[in-house]
Amino acid sequence: MKDGIHPEYIECTISCTCGAVYHTRSTRKTIHVEICASCHPFFSGQQKLIDTAGRVEKFRRKYTKKTT
Repeated sequence: MKDGIHPEYIECTISCTCGAVYHTRSTRKTIHVEICASCHPFFSGQQKLIDTAGRVEKFRRKYTKKTT
């Protein structure tokens, strides 16, 4: 490897808005994220189901031909 062309990896702290803190190495000293594995709805089990039937009915009502 050539000298002087690669970035220096330093200890990094990743902090989430929920308060979770992760320690790793990166080219940056600190990284702030909005969603992490501890607060993401998919990983935390608090995932909400979307009412797709209501959307389909709304689409059908909007685009069906109206008879007069």
